[in-house]
Amino acid sequence: MATSVLNLVIRSAGSPLRQTGLKSRRAFRLPYVRFYSQQNALDPLEGGTFKFSELQVSLAGPELLKPKPDVSNLIFGKCFTDHMFEVEWNVEGWGPPRICPLHDLNIHPAAKVLHYALELFDGMKAYRGVDGKIRLFRPDLNMQRLLRGSRRCLLPQFDPEELISCMKRLIKIEEEWIPHSETSSLYIRPTVIGTDPSLGVARSMQAMLYIILCPVGPYFETGFKPVNLLADPKFVRSWPGGSGDVKLGSNYGPTVFVQRAAENSGLQQVLWLYGDDHQLTEVGTMNIFILIKNANGEKELITPPLHGLILPGVTRQSILELVRGWNEFKVTERPVPMKEFLQLKEEKRLLEFFGAGTACIVCPISGVSFLGVNHHIPTMEQEDPLYARVLNTLSGIYYGRISHEWSVLVD
Repeated sequence: MATSVLNLVIRSAGSPLRQTGLKSRRAFRLPYVRFYSQQNALDPLEGGTFKFSELQVSLAGPELLKPKPDVSNLIFGKCFTDHMFEVEWNVEGWGPPRICPLHDLNIHPAAKVLHYALELFDGMKAYRGVDGKIRLFRPDLNMQRLLRGSRRCLLPQFDPEELISCMKRLIKIEEEWIPHSETSSLYIRPTVIGTDPSLGVARSMQAMLYIILCPVGPYFETGFKPVNLLADPKFVRSWPGGSGDVKLGSNYGPTVFVQRAAENSGLQQVLWLYGDDHQLTEVGTMNIFILIKNANGEKELITPPLHGLILPGVTRQSILELVRGWNEFKVTERPVPMKEFLQLKEEKRLLEFFGAGTACIVCPISGVSFLGVNHHIPTMEQEDPLYARVLNTLSGIYYGRISHEWSVLVD
């Protein structure tokens, strides 16, 4: 088999492009790095797609069906439904998609995913509305993010509408697992892994895409309560030219050590910083929002920009679009250094600080521990707080109390 030729164009911040190798026919963009391939047969962009029309369904027998959990005792990510979706890929293309009983994966011990972390995933939810209908929230954005991560790992592409159709079929089969509750939902975890059984840091010539489902309650075991954060400059989650803006499993594994450090200090989450000026980037697995009074005495909502360091969250984008649509105050995407953040607090111009993501929706923040000093944030002391308004609006869309184009019915 011919070897794929990979050419690189590398751009460092503020520098001109520098190209190595031959001119290319095709490119796709990522922050700071663009990858080029000249071997069509090995190009994940040329792999075609699986088809919903070819979906094979094999239902679990009565003896394999599990009892449904008590909604009041749901713990995030611990209980899984009876069925899963899976489809395999190799250099010849995609195989037939399947819905089958949930099962352990059968992969070779040399599979690329186990040694070189060739893996990515996404997270989304299905909601049982107040009208009994099942809804997804902006699944097209999750598919875009999944495809972007797959490109970053040189794993195969697919038609996102075909996957959404397969996903809807899986959800309909597992509909009884979706809680009858406006504080619970069915979490959806699409995952792509490199399964090529070979050692050596190289692109995987085999892959699997699968989806598992689990009914979930609140993301944090403490329920919906404000959290306190550890901000330690010696720990860095992402950097320019890295992969912090794609949802790779390799971004998350190393963070458990820092999360434990936060918990050992009596804190709930980690506030990730970057650079000599300690820019605020993300909280745990969430994007962040800061509501302030600016120098003109006006309210302003700030969130870090999509400059390659943070994940382009679906909830983040939705909050920005909602608040801009309200047109009540300025909305800005820009870096916020810790010095400015603390100065805003001292000047009593820092009003609210909250995280946002699919798992938690919105999470208020009441404190930050930085360099051994605990800083109280008055998020919970505001009259008619923005975080609560955002949460209520998004929840209304999720559960069908608010009709919105972002809702996609599962029918």
